[in-house]
Amino acid sequence: MVDQQVISTAQLLLEKLATPVSLSVSLQIRYGCWVDIANRRVDPLAYNDPESFARDYQACELLRKYVDLPNLSKKDRASVAREGFYDAERQCSITNHRLSPLLEDHLFYGAAVWDIVSRIRKEIKTVLGRIPSVLHGRFGPGATYGDRGRLTTIPDKMSSRPTLTSPVRDLLIHWGETHWGRAVYARRDVIETVRGNRFTTVPKDSLKDRGICIEPSVNLFYQLAVGKEIRDLLRTAGIDLRRGQEIHRQVACDASASGLFSTIDLSSASDTVSRLLVKLLLPKEWFDLLDCLRSPTTLIDGKTVLLEKFSSMGNGYTFELETLIFYGICRACDRLSMAGEGIWVYGDDIICRSSVSDNVLSTLKFLGFTPNGRKTFTSGPFRESCGGDFFDGVAVRPFNIKETPCEPQHFITLANQIRRFAAPNWGRWHDLRNVWFSVLDALPTQVRRCRGPESLGDIVVHDDQHRWDLRVRSGVRFIRCYRPAAFGRIGIGHFRADVQLATALYGAIDTNQKGHPLGVSFRDNVRGYKVGWVPWS
Repeated sequence: MVDQQVISTAQLLLEKLATPVSLSVSLQIRYGCWVDIANRRVDPLAYNDPESFARDYQACELLRKYVDLPNLSKKDRASVAREGFYDAERQCSITNHRLSPLLEDHLFYGAAVWDIVSRIRKEIKTVLGRIPSVLHGRFGPGATYGDRGRLTTIPDKMSSRPTLTSPVRDLLIHWGETHWGRAVYARRDVIETVRGNRFTTVPKDSLKDRGICIEPSVNLFYQLAVGKEIRDLLRTAGIDLRRGQEIHRQVACDASASGLFSTIDLSSASDTVSRLLVKLLLPKEWFDLLDCLRSPTTLIDGKTVLLEKFSSMGNGYTFELETLIFYGICRACDRLSMAGEGIWVYGDDIICRSSVSDNVLSTLKFLGFTPNGRKTFTSGPFRESCGGDFFDGVAVRPFNIKETPCEPQHFITLANQIRRFAAPNWGRWHDLRNVWFSVLDALPTQVRRCRGPESLGDIVVHDDQHRWDLRVRSGVRFIRCYRPAAFGRIGIGHFRADVQLATALYGAIDTNQKGHPLGVSFRDNVRGYKVGWVPWS
């Protein structure tokens, strides 16, 4: 059942957008055409100016990711994710079959194909160099094969039974020298060998969930170490993943006006990096290292599936590996065409020169990837990359209502999204300010007074400076806000002494301003909100 507050806000917004498309979506809401709403799209190539496109784009995207749309049950959305897993496996199987001859006969498909493959291999080898002599394992924030729910803090992971796949047992001599390994051996715990990872889903949009795989804990510990190594090597090559999203958005903005660069997006990119593709493109010693740490199987629907893909989302190096492969492809195509510099890659978000985009797309397809036609733009005035959408140099990113707002912080976020889209310096603000006010009406008076700058995020309602609630203490300015009031922590004394020591050595214990230990934070550790004050300069 769609929440009435969501319906009334959506209807008012669509009415104020005042285009044939927005009014059409409004009618679809009135008559409950939820599947049509979830599937509706807008084509930027059909527009001549950013304003008319932005209004229709917002109308179509407003409820598309709303998880409570009565399109499919949660079970059905999870089923779609499982079907996607099997579809990707079939695609990887086809790719493995196609690439297999190249491992034995380089000229199986002719000299031209091997020329581009060998160029990609050379670019990747140049980035990677030799494998690292030492791997400094790392803990991630999420679940592992044996660590579920809220019991995923670092001391939880060091207290539970470690899990790994058989090839990783060769690394136990090194793992045993880590703080974690010592803590496990001190309590004489058993290390569990598992066949691979396990499949699960997380929400994505109203039509489908996203499939991810949960890795064995020791595998993930070293996967994250390898991921960091590749990330550092990519940075040396000019691909800075720490600032990648920011850089991509700026390049995409400029490209939407100049047309010099294309933005390419791939469907299920990480799930379609096939096993033999990695073997074909990476130096042998790097392939052997990554192959040792990957999960060769996935537990799904009670069955163990031998994987055709190399790794999935959930593996600690998948993001860096796919970035490396796509960088190598673009770089090789660039050099082959002598097009000049101009490559940016962030996962499966690819930006390359428009003059080589056809070659890049053809190479991607041959190597087993599927360009997403709805999100790939090689011509026209629109470009999209890393959460930035631009039409002829103008930001036109819409916002989505993803879940039902039920607490003040949700309404603050929604109000800020509306104001950001309305852009007070555009004519749009005059049309949409009443929608903004209607959302603010849902806030308690005390919370509604929490006004402040965008730089403070969604702990304040974004507004003009003269409406901010400011006070000065000891020469420092403070702004009234609605901030997290309590954090979920578990006392470090809850764990064994050896785990406490290892956790401290990993720097995972929260402390107060005086350095006294407060405990260890849960991943989703906000337990409540309250009106308070934060410093602002």
